[in-house]
Amino acid sequence: MIITGVAFGLSQSFILLVIIGIITTMNPSAGDVSPFLPLEQSLLADNVGATERTSLFARYALTASLVGSVGALCAGLPVVIARHFEYADQTGRQAAFIFYGLAGFILLFAYSHLSDTSRMRASKTDSALSSKSRRIVFRLSALFSLDAMGGGFATQAIFALWVFHKFGISMETLGIVFFAAGTVAAFSSLAAVKIAEHIGLVRTMVFTHIPASVLLILVALAPNVWIAMALFILRGLLSQMDVPVRTSYVMAVVAPTERAAAASITNVPRSLASALPPIAAGWMLDQSTFGWPLIICAVCKITYDLLLLKMFKDVRPPEESNS
Repeated sequence: MIITGVAFGLSQSFILLVIIGIITTMNPSAGDVSPFLPLEQSLLADNVGATERTSLFARYALTASLVGSVGALCAGLPVVIARHFEYADQTGRQAAFIFYGLAGFILLFAYSHLSDTSRMRASKTDSALSSKSRRIVFRLSALFSLDAMGGGFATQAIFALWVFHKFGISMETLGIVFFAAGTVAAFSSLAAVKIAEHIGLVRTMVFTHIPASVLLILVALAPNVWIAMALFILRGLLSQMDVPVRTSYVMAVVAPTERAAAASITNVPRSLASALPPIAAGWMLDQSTFGWPLIICAVCKITYDLLLLKMFKDVRPPEESNS
């Protein structure tokens, strides 16, 4: 992360930036796609009981969303500072990547203070899945990849590009919009826990995700920037409610010793599936300012939701089976 930020901040060559983006940690979305995410998820699940697992992941998502929202709010600050000192806007944008790299030192400090037990929790035996778990995890992985592929058409970077092209909104204003959407999304994670207690994890994922996708279609069809941004913020209330529930579900339907492997198998394909769509989305926005990428994203996600409900409505985690 440190190397990524410094390299992006100092590099001018497009080819070099592409290479850095491929082999390092730069992520066009606000979520975490690092190779360390599966270990974090399995570690968290191991430290609580089944009835507290979803709540823990909701707090985990809440913290990440809030801090990410603050980052979005500050995204335009380096440009403002650069203008104040009469530097070019490009200098401010490059400085933002330097700040990203420097944040890596904060993570280094945080990780170094984990307990010895936490550092040694994963082992080679965690890489194996039973035949029953393998069938479940592979099917979930395929569905999650479809969801991620759709999300790749509407990452924050692609959405920002569409807004710039269609409405000419400034980076500073868009940062405020992302801050508002991220903030409401953060607190919606807590609501997802209560909903899951009443209708189950799978139904919570589906019944909150589909309305969010419908709102994204309405964003693409909005007649002006204010309606579009209002709908986008409203979508934030629902769009991330499935995140803690999805993670909790994966951790619940496999044995504790299989959690690290299950998290890896479901997360890595998601990252790969989201990698190519931004290329197609960028081409679409070069051809037209209409929000085709947003609509394609919504259609893919609705398809994922319907398939998930059909295939896993009867695969219940232990806490639901015993209730």
